[in-house]
Amino acid sequence: MDPAELSPDEAWKKAKEVCFDLLAVRPRTKDELRQTLRRKGFDEELRERLLGKLDSSGLVDDAAFAEQWVRSRHAYQGLARSALVAELKRKGVDGQVAAQAAGEIDRESEEQRARELVRKRLRAMTTLDEQTAIRRLLGTLARKGYPQGLAYQVVRDELKNAGADSTPLDDAIPD
Repeated sequence: MDPAELSPDEAWKKAKEVCFDLLAVRPRTKDELRQTLRRKGFDEELRERLLGKLDSSGLVDDAAFAEQWVRSRHAYQGLARSALVAELKRKGVDGQVAAQAAGEIDRESEEQRARELVRKRLRAMTTLDEQTAIRRLLGTLARKGYPQGLAYQVVRDELKNAGADSTPLDDAIPD
């Protein structure tokens, strides 16, 4: 199907159908819909007019999308604020909107989620030497976007709580 071969009314209906099909699966950002319509060959005027209608009707709301994305990805993937902002920007959400949505996660919540991640990983690391475990735990938290200082503190505390001698980590990080 080439949208250029369709009448304006048919192109409009087809573009709307594409957007509704995508929105039926999960919420999308305006930019995600824009990219899909562009890939499918719809012209810019039609894309922007349709996205404006979807926005004004409330079917596409980047701020609401960002808030829902942050809650979900923080709870289920354990991502920290910085990683969430980066993901949202990649999805086309404005930087300020992304930062505001990620700002809903407070430091305590971020630290608690980091601790849960470390505890979960520690259960599978019983056969590893301590330095390897520390390296892997810090790597896990870094990939999820946790600040270095918070990651070191959480790993140190959780290793002490687990009964490990955290001397290697204590030597690497001044108090």
